[in-house]
Amino acid sequence: MSKTIYIINGPNLNLLGKRQPEIYGHETLADVERQCAGVAQGFGLAVRLLQSNREGELIDWIHEAREKAAGIIINPGAFTHTSIAILDALNAFEGPVLEVHVSNVHKRESFRHHSYVSMRADGVLAGFGVEGYALAMRRMGSLLG
Repeated sequence: MSKTIYIINGPNLNLLGKRQPEIYGHETLADVERQCAGVAQGFGLAVRLLQSNREGELIDWIHEAREKAAGIIINPGAFTHTSIAILDALNAFEGPVLEVHVSNVHKRESFRHHSYVSMRADGVLAGFGVEGYALAMRRMGSLLG
């Protein structure tokens, strides 16, 4: 099994750093990838950062991870609250899964309080900004160490 961690991002995260910076901050996915790669290296891990606005593509990457990844860090964006299909795909993945949200979803609209992904996740980080990804990578290193 590879020691690669898939970091899968859902809709609108391609706009991280540009969209609603008062909620999501000014850092971009490129910043996330740099931070996570630095943390991963300390654990002997590699990262593959992916982003799509299409649910099916996220599912395809989760399926691919079954053969190519040791773990998944996922921020499914709005699909968090709607996608049983993503939950089903994650349930077929045997490694650790960590769910990340840049904002504290529990301080936001009530529809954001439910997560299908949390039903599979081994841990959830919300409200730590993009630093949540690096924290998740540290936890992933501990889980796989």
